[in-house]
Amino acid sequence: MAYIVVATGNAHKVEEYRKLLADQKVELKSLLDYPGFPGVEEDGTTFRENAAKKALAACRYCDVPAFADDSGLEVEALDGAPGVYSARYAATDPERIARLLGELEGKENRRARFVCAIAIAVNGEVIETFEGEVRGVIAAAPRGEHGFGYDPVFIPDGYDQTFGELDSETKNKISHRANAFARAMEFVEEEMSVLDDDFGI
Repeated sequence: MAYIVVATGNAHKVEEYRKLLADQKVELKSLLDYPGFPGVEEDGTTFRENAAKKALAACRYCDVPAFADDSGLEVEALDGAPGVYSARYAATDPERIARLLGELEGKENRRARFVCAIAIAVNGEVIETFEGEVRGVIAAAPRGEHGFGYDPVFIPDGYDQTFGELDSETKNKISHRANAFARAMEFVEEEMSVLDDDFGI
C-alpha cells in the first residue's frame, strides 16, 4: 500500500486525518514516524505560506508525497487575532483559551471562524494549496472534553454545541480541516490523476 506523510507531530491532527482518509487506499504516516525531522520555522504571514513550508520540508526529508496544514482561529472583534499565531497565543490550550476569553470580555461581537490551509508537495515541489473554513461564535466559557486547541469555546453556525462537545464524526463533516481536505482530495482525484500511483488513491 502506498503512503503519504502528513507534516505534523500533533497526534490529535493525525487521528483526525486518519478518519478523513478512512475510505482511501493509502496509509497515513506523520512526523511521529520520522523522529529525526529537523522541524520548520512557521514564520509565514498566512496559513497558506506556513502550510507550504511544512509540506515541502516533509516531502524533501521523507522522500515521499507529503501534505501539511496550518490552521487557526480568527476572531472579528480582535481584528482577526490570534490568526496565524493561534498555536503561540499562550503556552498551553487552557492558557490560550483563557487569554482569548479575557480579550473578548465586554465585547458584544463574538463572531469567529476557524481557517485551515492545506498544501501538497510531490517530488520536492509544492503543487497546490487549498483553504477551508467554518464560521461560528465564541462561547462564554469552555464546554466539552473532545477535540483540542480552541474547540471547547467554538460553536459552529447551525449548532448549539461547541466543537469540544460535538462527537468526532460530526466535527469531521463540518470542520475547517475537513473542508480543506475535501478540496485537496478532489484536486488529486480529478486534476492530478497522474499522481494516483504516488497517493494510492
